[in-house]
Amino acid sequence: MGILSWIILGAFSGWIASIIMKKNASMGAFANIFTGIVGAFIGGAVFNFFGGYEVTGLNLHSVIVSVVGACILLWIINKIKG
Repeated sequence: MGILSWIILGAFSGWIASIIMKKNASMGAFANIFTGIVGAFIGGAVFNFFGGYEVTGLNLHSVIVSVVGACILLWIINKIKG
């Protein structure tokens, strides 16, 4: 995947994860992109551990993997802050 694809995937999945975790009001565009990209790596590791596929491109499966990872990341950040 190219840089632009990572940014698009990160922005979209970070935004979805921030809505799911009710953090949308406190996060901006750059935080959503960062959360989505890091979430893609976390989600890929989690899905790999359980025998699934990691991020494979700009498709629905990759968005789901990235959103799951981003939700895990936001949960961890919330536990550290809280």
